[in-house]
Amino acid sequence: MTEPIRDRLVSLRRSLHRHPEPAWREFSTTARLVEEIRAVGVDELAVGPDAYDPADRMAVTDDDLEPWVERARERGADPALLERMTGGNTGAVAVLERGEGPAIGLRVDIDGLFIEESTDADHDPAAEGFRSEIDGTMHACGHDAHMTWGLAVLEAIAESDFAGRFVVFFQPAEETGGGGCPMAKSEFADGLDYLLAVHVGLDHPTGEVVAGIEKPLAMCHVDLTIEGTSAHAGKAPNEGDNAMHAMGTTIENAYGIPRHSDGMTRVNIGKAEAGTASNVIAERAHMEAEARGETTELMEYAKERLERTVKNAARMHGCRAEFDVVSESPRADSDPELQALVSEVAGEVRGIDRVIPAADFGASEDATFLMDRVQRDGGLATYLIVGTDHPTSHHTPTFDVDEASLEHGVDVLVDSIRELERRHPVARTEAAAEPVADAGEGGE
Repeated sequence: MTEPIRDRLVSLRRSLHRHPEPAWREFSTTARLVEEIRAVGVDELAVGPDAYDPADRMAVTDDDLEPWVERARERGADPALLERMTGGNTGAVAVLERGEGPAIGLRVDIDGLFIEESTDADHDPAAEGFRSEIDGTMHACGHDAHMTWGLAVLEAIAESDFAGRFVVFFQPAEETGGGGCPMAKSEFADGLDYLLAVHVGLDHPTGEVVAGIEKPLAMCHVDLTIEGTSAHAGKAPNEGDNAMHAMGTTIENAYGIPRHSDGMTRVNIGKAEAGTASNVIAERAHMEAEARGETTELMEYAKERLERTVKNAARMHGCRAEFDVVSESPRADSDPELQALVSEVAGEVRGIDRVIPAADFGASEDATFLMDRVQRDGGLATYLIVGTDHPTSHHTPTFDVDEASLEHGVDVLVDSIRELERRHPVARTEAAAEPVADAGEGGE
């Protein structure tokens, strides 16, 4: 790995693409990141429980982690690193201390998804030999590109005359909303003047940059469990308390939760299962659900109404209900001051032909934990999008990125960091960012 990262963006991204690991299982991924970070040379490198308090994690898996650890071991991961990541404490934080200057953070996510990657001949990763090597798991959201950006930007800043503190958060478990909270609560988020978070694509094409998202939905994932009483469905159905019936009532009533006059809310039950046989009154039902809101307060409203719905439905059928919040994230909007700066910088980057100052996000992201932390502490944050031509949507078996966008992302991020250093402190304004000359309306 003596060749500079900047000169091997494509090969690095493809290597990461071949080895996706889902939330809190990113053992091999973290080990590879650490290997690259050590080659760059940083002033501080924290891995797993040294990067955050494990008690702050959300959506921690109950699955057996050993197969993932063993696979990382077989791939040559440092045994000392694997020991440090015991229990699924994955991810890393890299820090450059370069004297007096601004404290700037960059957040990239590192986890994959439980999706079987396509073997179609017209799917480039399959055709060119870098399809996922792990059955049922895929980098279907571009986190392989995000990690590549994080490493390349770290290298560029390390080799520059940057003055200040630069922190890169290689965050695990974004897809489950589990990793943003612990990193936001960590000491590495202390005192940040600026935070940049970044995503590839999101229906924005190659050559387009969104300088900052607005209106990300606050979100919570919840597990709903109903406990009833089993009985023989033919001989004595009256002796049972039907958890499946209570589940059906929950589902029907959940979609009847009133909308709120203050803004958009969302409720969805995406998974439901109950029962053991046709002649047994079901004694247990389990559902996986989510609630979202245009603001954190609206999400709380939807979450509270969902909890009331499941508990009342259970009570109606003589059952008991448990409502467990698995993970959640707040709303945090990009600051107009950083939107303006990134817009200006991106407009000068080679290959970028359209800059959109701001776009509504319409989905949820746990980077908002870090954004909110920095903003509450008096700093500025933005979540930018670097466009890429992706043949199908995110979270599909044929998702891929246009590798030309790898260089675009590095340039936009590095140039934005150096411009923040030059302008620090960036003055706050009350007005929203003004569009650059060639910007149009955008969003998803």
